[in-house]
Amino acid sequence: MAAVRKEELDLRSVNFLEGYIAVIDKPLEWTSTDVVRKIKYGLRKAGFPKIKVGHAGTLDPLATGVLIVCIGKATKMVDSLQAEEKEYEAELMLGATTPSFDLEHPVDRTYPTEHITREGVEAALASLCGERLQAPPIYSAKKVEGVRAYEFARAGEEVELRKALINIYEIELLEYSMPRVRIRVRCSKGTYIRSLAQEIGQALDSGAHLTALRRTRSGGFTADLAWSLDEFMKKLEAIETK
Repeated sequence: MAAVRKEELDLRSVNFLEGYIAVIDKPLEWTSTDVVRKIKYGLRKAGFPKIKVGHAGTLDPLATGVLIVCIGKATKMVDSLQAEEKEYEAELMLGATTPSFDLEHPVDRTYPTEHITREGVEAALASLCGERLQAPPIYSAKKVEGVRAYEFARAGEEVELRKALINIYEIELLEYSMPRVRIRVRCSKGTYIRSLAQEIGQALDSGAHLTALRRTRSGGFTADLAWSLDEFMKKLEAIETK
């Protein structure tokens, strides 16, 4: 089972049916499903009309970075790949919240930030490390009785989402430039960085929301191995025209 790397220039010798892992740098505003659909379309045009394609770990539309796309028999590895540790770089705006905990919705409330210091931020980050239960954002794809949570949220209906056991192994403060901070997070599967942003705001006796998110690693697959989606589609087009 092979993984596509940037330095590989020719996919024409690849046996996709036997299994292939493509590491894609998910574009901003694309859903993970959009990426899978696009690659499946390219493979169909390249002569693989019924091939299976899936991804190992959803990224929100407003996030970029490592998306593992499993092709052919590699789709059997989705669950094991999805279970691996993740790493992110995130930018937060302190002193304001949004209903979705990110930029999908406008600010709904503001909070004081005058009391916040760099030392206070570092202490808040440290307090959120470790194994614990975390509630997903109401604007998420989590299902409640078969319905996506965001559908309830858009309809103005309140639902209670089950908390999930997560583990945040490490949070590092990369940049402190009030009211913005940038952090690196190493965490288990199922961790919502949007929810973490909201928790950071609460730990600071203020508010916070996510303004940018990039997944830099998923298991052993890092961003420097990732193809842009355009690059990968051009390689598939080369197979089509061989």
